[in-house]
Amino acid sequence: MSTPAGFAGSPASLRPTRARYWVIVFAVTLAVIQYVDRVCISQAMPTIAKEMGLSDTQKGAIFSAFTLAYALFEIPSGWLGDKIGARSVLLRVVLWWSFFTAATGWAWNYASLLVTRFLFGAGEAGCFPNLTKALSTWLPVQDRTRAQALMWMGARWGGASAPLLVVMVMAFVSWRTAFLIFAMLGLVWTVIFYWWFRDNPRDHAGVNAAELDLLKENEQNIRGHGDVPWRKILTRPTMWLLWAQYFCLSYGWYFYVTWLPDYLRSERGMEMKSNVVMKWLGDHLEGSFSPELTVKMLAAALAGIPLLFGGFGSLFAGLVASRLIARGSRVLLVRRSFGFIGLAGASALLMTSFYIRDPLLAMLSMGLASFFNDLTMPGSWSTCMDIGGKYAGTVSGSMNMMGNFGGMAGPLVVGLVLTMTHRDWQLAFMISAIIYFLGAICWLFIDPVTPLEEPEKNIILRAAN
Repeated sequence: MSTPAGFAGSPASLRPTRARYWVIVFAVTLAVIQYVDRVCISQAMPTIAKEMGLSDTQKGAIFSAFTLAYALFEIPSGWLGDKIGARSVLLRVVLWWSFFTAATGWAWNYASLLVTRFLFGAGEAGCFPNLTKALSTWLPVQDRTRAQALMWMGARWGGASAPLLVVMVMAFVSWRTAFLIFAMLGLVWTVIFYWWFRDNPRDHAGVNAAELDLLKENEQNIRGHGDVPWRKILTRPTMWLLWAQYFCLSYGWYFYVTWLPDYLRSERGMEMKSNVVMKWLGDHLEGSFSPELTVKMLAAALAGIPLLFGGFGSLFAGLVASRLIARGSRVLLVRRSFGFIGLAGASALLMTSFYIRDPLLAMLSMGLASFFNDLTMPGSWSTCMDIGGKYAGTVSGSMNMMGNFGGMAGPLVVGLVLTMTHRDWQLAFMISAIIYFLGAICWLFIDPVTPLEEPEKNIILRAAN
């Protein structure tokens, strides 16, 4: 690799700069913002539904409108990032979804809210495929799993903070104004990102020759591509299994960011008020807040538990998997193990949470289900980077598309089950647990390491080993 203009000395004689780690900071902060903007509607939905007179089926449809658009626009936005670069696409999508976050507060009836949330989802679709594209160009291979773990930890913790944040904001302003406030977060991010980020590390003034030398294997990921090898993608069994497991994962996980606040209020409300721990917390908070607000804050704190635990799951998986691989464990075995154990554990713990009558212990069980759910996340997205190469945006977009079809189906099915069975939550939980376990089975057969377009020398080396 030639030394770029403005840099003196050879790569071997320099200490690498650390500009690449700021890309992880951008990824984590945007993941937090994206999930705050995404999750806030679930906490505001009871107020919105009361004002607009929405039924359970209509609420489920509104939740699903977001995920339908999110799914449909995953591949186009991922492909566009591969074609013209992550920087341009991320700037566009964050501005788009920030506008429609604000527009959510301007909705006046069911139809307007449905359309607004669909358009909001179309914007957010470009987030994670293009962050994955950026990480695949800015990070050495050995740092990618940890980076994905940190990014998804930030996403989950952003979502975990959203319920309590919404309750506190709505204590002072209307739900309509709250959405306008949340929209401002994305605008601040875009200004800083536009100033700092470049698609090619060579174009960044803060990157020296030694750091570029660490990234030399990423040069093929930076270049734009021609036609996507759809035939290879569609005929690779691993791709279908990767899509299927992410559909199953998202089907179960979306309950936490859509129906969970409703479940806590309608199914667990009376027990929550009588529980000794909750009563103690309520008594101590009532000096500062009204009884009604106290109960809302407690419910919001409980609603954040699954996402809080999920963040720990992503972090745990990323750190442990990276260490196991560094010590010589096979990447294939590590990713399959985390994938199967994660989704099988989520299945068992989610169903267990329904039968635990104490609401605090039930939420801890649900939190552990989310922890196991997110053991799968770093491996899933790292697999997209390793399989996709310069098509990482497209491949990760296709996986996230299928995941969000699952995320669309989950809230919609829950809404239909509640309507048709007079709110039989047990059946809704059982369906989610079964689908989780089907996702676990997929991981037993996924090949997470073989690229779509593998260099000839790698094929020969792997055959020799």
